[in-house]
Amino acid sequence: MLIVDGQVHIWAASTPERPWPARHAPHRPVPLGAEDCLKEMAAAGVDRAILVPPSWEGERNDLVIDAARRYPDKFAVMGRLDAEAPDATAQIATWKQQPGMLGMRFTFRRPQLAAPLVEGRIDWLWEAAEKHQIRLMILVTHQQVQYIDRIAERHPGLKIIIDHLGLVSGDKDEAGWANLDLLLAIAKRPNVAVKASGTCGYTSDTYPYRWLHPYLRRVYDAFGPKRMFWGTDFTRLPCTYRQAVTQFTEEIPWLKGDELESVMGRGICEWLGWR
Repeated sequence: MLIVDGQVHIWAASTPERPWPARHAPHRPVPLGAEDCLKEMAAAGVDRAILVPPSWEGERNDLVIDAARRYPDKFAVMGRLDAEAPDATAQIATWKQQPGMLGMRFTFRRPQLAAPLVEGRIDWLWEAAEKHQIRLMILVTHQQVQYIDRIAERHPGLKIIIDHLGLVSGDKDEAGWANLDLLLAIAKRPNVAVKASGTCGYTSDTYPYRWLHPYLRRVYDAFGPKRMFWGTDFTRLPCTYRQAVTQFTEEIPWLKGDELESVMGRGICEWLGWR
């Protein structure tokens, strides 16, 4: 079974030559490089990973592109774009010519980052991404899913993945999953998928996280195995990397066979066009 992690961050330290913007602290004090990531993947039984540049580094893609160039069978990239930069429109046309680049990833969950989405300041982007067949990963709250629904309706040829099942509040258990229906409602859009990444961080339960099963089943029933993708957001896991794999491959009794293979890797490769 091909196992593909739908989200992993790698990053370098903030330096005068390559400073971070003043946003928020990284997941870990020590950066994770490409080679470090490969070692962790090998130990956990993960074959491939989608690299997502972390928001604390700003709109930079240099490290992830270099990793995908050096390890094309292991890494692909969902890069960051400053959609309000003067040259943003020009970047779209050649975006997928960059090594390993499959699409773009946007973060709107934090109030200081949400305005371009909420105010419609980057509406031009959705049409351009649809035109150039650029897939998107978008991190929003459950309350913000309504904006993604409008985009998906207006641009049916635009493929969108909502990250972390919209679980971004930091709340756990019933409080964290209370508004899941707001996410499930967008399943009616066939061009929208979801990434079930980092879910074990949204419960006070411990491995194998059986408390999550009814919620994961609701997501699965709504989106199906071809639009629900496994991932970890590895650097903030409360368990081992291997446990994050077996949480799905061994501990969910109703997820088996072709459906399990789709959720664990084949589905996201097909959705993003990673051969």
